[in-house]
Amino acid sequence: MIARRTFLATSATASAAGIGAVSGRPAAAADGAASAKPRRNPRRDEDFLAFLTEAADARAAAVLDGYDDHLTELRDRGKARAAARSLRTLTSVHVHPASAYHHDGALPGPLAELADALAEEQFDDGLWDQGAVHSPPDTAFSIVDLNIAYALLDRDGERATAKLRSTIERILRKAGPGLANGGVHTANHRWLVCSALSRIHRRWPDASYPRRIDAWLAEGIDQLAGGEYSERSPTYSAVVTNPALLTVARFHDRRDLYAHVRDNLTASLYVTEPNGEVESVHSRRQDQAALRYLPEFWLQYRELAIRDGNGTFAAMAALIQERGTEQTFGETPPGDRLAEVLDRPELARELPAAIELPTDFAHHDDSCRLVRVRRGERTASIFGGTDLPELHAISSGLSTNPTFFKMRKGAAILDSLRLAPQFFSLGPFRSEGLERRGDAWRLHAEVRAAFHQPLPRRHRRKDGLYPLTDDGRFWSAMEFPHRPKEYRALRTEILVRELADGGWELSFDVSESAVPLALELCFRRGGKLAGEGLEPVAGADDTYQLVSGEASYTVGEDRITFGPGNGKGGKQPPVVEPGERYTWMNGSLTPDGIRVLITGRSPLTYRMTLR
Repeated sequence: MIARRTFLATSATASAAGIGAVSGRPAAAADGAASAKPRRNPRRDEDFLAFLTEAADARAAAVLDGYDDHLTELRDRGKARAAARSLRTLTSVHVHPASAYHHDGALPGPLAELADALAEEQFDDGLWDQGAVHSPPDTAFSIVDLNIAYALLDRDGERATAKLRSTIERILRKAGPGLANGGVHTANHRWLVCSALSRIHRRWPDASYPRRIDAWLAEGIDQLAGGEYSERSPTYSAVVTNPALLTVARFHDRRDLYAHVRDNLTASLYVTEPNGEVESVHSRRQDQAALRYLPEFWLQYRELAIRDGNGTFAAMAALIQERGTEQTFGETPPGDRLAEVLDRPELARELPAAIELPTDFAHHDDSCRLVRVRRGERTASIFGGTDLPELHAISSGLSTNPTFFKMRKGAAILDSLRLAPQFFSLGPFRSEGLERRGDAWRLHAEVRAAFHQPLPRRHRRKDGLYPLTDDGRFWSAMEFPHRPKEYRALRTEILVRELADGGWELSFDVSESAVPLALELCFRRGGKLAGEGLEPVAGADDTYQLVSGEASYTVGEDRITFGPGNGKGGKQPPVVEPGERYTWMNGSLTPDGIRVLITGRSPLTYRMTLR
């Protein structure tokens, strides 16, 4: 948190200078979005400004120490994003009267170096690579940052930055046609490109820019009924989509887009853990198996709280600020946010009165087949919505995480519970749905594998050269689609019940075929396992088998007790079968953490409790 002496000094400076003015000039809406006539400022949130200014000064110091690396990354690998963000960050403290770096003579040199390098490495079509050849969407990330930087420098009007402004203007003008004609890779890229184009068009109009924006928007915003976007990525695609839609709403006069952001931020309330982590097991993007954090949404909650008078959003924005810079901010450190607030002075208004955040709920997002339960500091996630049952594929852009249950009691965290039968190497249980069944949530799946009979006469070839076809597990020149089949099946049903004492009961029914199986519990590192029935699994680090009784996992004063064990033996080995889709490519499904296996053999009925 901010030291009192620093806070008072910074707060006073911010109050005197005014967030909406730079170097004494009245603040026009950024990028010329509205009239430059001075308007009465509502009361400013001085605590917020002081917090942000101090964070920005600290961030600027780090950028000055390391921007040479960003120049190298740009020149050697064509990656512009870090250089553009560094330029934006240094610009924000340079123009901000309350910053220790305001009009500091140490900044114009690095700013010019960054701008010149970005101009030199920009291709003739106005694009950069950023890991993909001549990439419009990757370029758009940097163009958004440079647009903000240009607007701040232009409003500041310092003579010493005239050449810098000219260089950035040249970059932005050059990028416009490439963004207006180029394509994208993913759903959220469409809105990012629209965001970049809307800013350029407002300052340097070109009829092709709004045409392209309208063409992308005409496809419809890809928002599911529960509030997530089609990629179901609460901390990856939403972090891109929400700011982009807010920008297009502002610069392209699409006020209807605010509703999409509002719905997404509401959905985020229910997937946020007490410590600021965000549940993403249901994602179709990179975050389905990675930790990401709520502070990425800080200014989005703040903007909609101020715009709508939304007390719940105000409470979330205030909570993020209260937790300070010690919390994890993901890809965007808090100091990088100053530029956005200088660009949007209304973000520095005082928040409306806060309304208590939801901390006691059972929320079912049917569009993602995810249930989130929170009881104070205890939370749980039940997930039955991977794409594998429908598409029979594991690929980038699909939801494939086989974790179907997670829970936490304070600092004691069960990051993953999975079920792995050894059935024709088809891999872990992935539910075909999630539905309410009495007092329980029901997960279920039936998987089948075939033994193939001889081809019917009409499909036989004398040369024996049949096309490669897929039998659902592997490919072979066997003409699988035309063969009669003899199937084997494995049926699984899991009922998940919340107990009156705050614990959970999971009832398993695995039937139809006799196969070994293993339940895999993976606890986050940092705690201790205890239990007389625990035995180390040979050749597997940090992996144990619970043979009998209950065991516990403890972090500080928080403890999860689970069990019982279910025996051991050659017919139920402590092996987690990831499936041939992974093993053939030497891939791995093993989660990081401390693992406990409970083994068995189907047909099996088994009841587990976690308290």
